[in-house]
Amino acid sequence: MWVYVAALLVLYYVIRWYRELERVPDRGSKYVYITGCDSGFGNLLARHLDKCGFCVVAACFTEKGEEELKKSCSSRLSTVHLDVRKPESIDKATAFVKDLVGQKGLWAVVNNAGVSFPSGSCDWMTLKDYRSMLEVNLDGVIGVTLSVLPLIKKARGRVVNVSSVFGRIAPVGGPYCVSKYGVEAFTDSLRLCLHHFGVKVLCIEPGFFKTSVTDTDLLIKGVKMLWDNLPKETKDDYGDDYVSKVEKLMEDKFSKMPDSDLMKVVSCMEHAVSAVHPRTRYSPGWDAKLFWLPLSYFPSCITDFLMLKDSAKPAKSVI
Repeated sequence: MWVYVAALLVLYYVIRWYRELERVPDRGSKYVYITGCDSGFGNLLARHLDKCGFCVVAACFTEKGEEELKKSCSSRLSTVHLDVRKPESIDKATAFVKDLVGQKGLWAVVNNAGVSFPSGSCDWMTLKDYRSMLEVNLDGVIGVTLSVLPLIKKARGRVVNVSSVFGRIAPVGGPYCVSKYGVEAFTDSLRLCLHHFGVKVLCIEPGFFKTSVTDTDLLIKGVKMLWDNLPKETKDDYGDDYVSKVEKLMEDKFSKMPDSDLMKVVSCMEHAVSAVHPRTRYSPGWDAKLFWLPLSYFPSCITDFLMLKDSAKPAKSVI
């Protein structure tokens, strides 16, 4: 019996692999709007899709980001300034995209812009700290998507949202996981709402990759900044040496985890944009496939045990 099950699984994956090879035609007339193109995944994706023949609209937060992309890409690539926190900036960028695409509509939007700084224990943070990250990682995704949906529907195109494995499991405190869980929920609901219009809504859930989001020095700096602003009562709960424990943990664990091959993520993004039959979800990174995603299906008592096993313990811990 197990031989038949294995054979069926092999057949399924071979058929899926072959089906996913087909790419959309006429790329030179298809526009792809990407946010967060100053660095990291967005920057690499803009360059890669430009080489693949797409007409790329790269949204950058800085003039330097725009200038560097223009120098390294073909004339098919256009840049636009975008601050996803500001509705007026989103509207201005959308008007620019609308003028470019004309009656063809927009083939794809890739919501890549995101931040992870600062991040810390939930009781170290204020509502303002949560809002500052949510307005980029969640509100920005929703705002940009809704602004271009009429153009996407016209082209029967696709929406690609960049989430994280931390949109499936929340091993750290603060707003980052909250924002990514929100992106997952928005993606799922939008996929159902747009199904009848022929629009595909897809999600990228990367594991740990070496970008500014996983920069150990920046993360440690954020922890120290939050610690310095805590009231004495909270500091006493955790103990004077707690920050040094967290710093050591990050240096021992996190600094070794990030994968430096960003093309693993960019390849998934490119497939989501260019494949005739894209996947609903992509999980680039072996840590995502073999650890984080399987762990997200475990009972909470098991995931809690594994997450707490090597964590830094507060001075007033009762366990």
